[in-house]
Amino acid sequence: MEQILIEIEDLKKYYPLKGGIVTHTTGYVKAVDGARLIIREGETLGLVGESGCGKSTMGRLIVGLEKPTAGTVRFRGHDLNELKGSKGKKIRTGLQMVFQDAYSSLNPRKHIYEILSQPMLYHGLATKENLRSKLDDLMEMVGLSSRALGKYPHEFSGGQRQRICIAKALSLKPEFVVCDEPVSALDVSIQAQILNLLRQLQKELKLTCLFIGHGLGAVNYVSDRIAVMYLGKIVEIADAGELFHNPIHPYTKALCNAAPIPDPDRPVGSGILLEGEVASGINPPEGCRFHPRCPHAVDDCQHKEPGIDTLVEGSRHLVACPVMLRQTT
Repeated sequence: MEQILIEIEDLKKYYPLKGGIVTHTTGYVKAVDGARLIIREGETLGLVGESGCGKSTMGRLIVGLEKPTAGTVRFRGHDLNELKGSKGKKIRTGLQMVFQDAYSSLNPRKHIYEILSQPMLYHGLATKENLRSKLDDLMEMVGLSSRALGKYPHEFSGGQRQRICIAKALSLKPEFVVCDEPVSALDVSIQAQILNLLRQLQKELKLTCLFIGHGLGAVNYVSDRIAVMYLGKIVEIADAGELFHNPIHPYTKALCNAAPIPDPDRPVGSGILLEGEVASGINPPEGCRFHPRCPHAVDDCQHKEPGIDTLVEGSRHLVACPVMLRQTT
């Protein structure tokens, strides 16, 4: 049986809004609001949704860059919020992140040798004697020449910088890596190269990954399972192939229909087309958060918040939409 590596329970992250003549909290942005997920050892879980739905915040909460307002994140059974001292430092070193903007995540005043070597030396993963050979191996792993170690970030292209960011994350030998939209700022041809690199590294190093993205096509290519997020809530989870070819939640169907398909016989604009804008995270709708845009909404959707349930008993396909579950079963 596959072991659970990351377990998220009722995770919330609210950002306070300040205002007034005497500054005080006037409200909260509910970026993540009661999310539940499990990530099994060795798998890649894709996380998709529109901008502002809380995907990146979820990734930052998992690796400890943000503190949750409520809820827990467990790594191999350890609550990451309760870890202190050397034990917490050791476990958190095994959780790394590849950021969307590669350039801003690299220190422009340091050359690549310094950027990669200093964390390895600090955490005792290399010595001065074997450091250079480890760095050479690391650069080869991500498809770059060891000559690049003497250069600065501005001397590289966008794709090369993203490879360096991947090397930076892998330099600490992590068990879990969050890839936060790592290809969204790259040309299409370069995107394919980075996606292939990530798939290769995941297999060779047996990494567990959370891959965050906008497009279902790229996420489906690298993921074993996919979770769909809307306004801080997980609305559907399934195996990648199952979700891509048999979406149940109306929002997931809309995302699938928005993905371009190279089929000249497919009618333009076929499938669900969403109307309106994503609601504000400051004052999200009552009940189902998707109901103002949902073509299948009923009265209960406006008042009752749906729980996430299985498509059929024992299935790994989970959907937070009672209306569509009734129609499907």
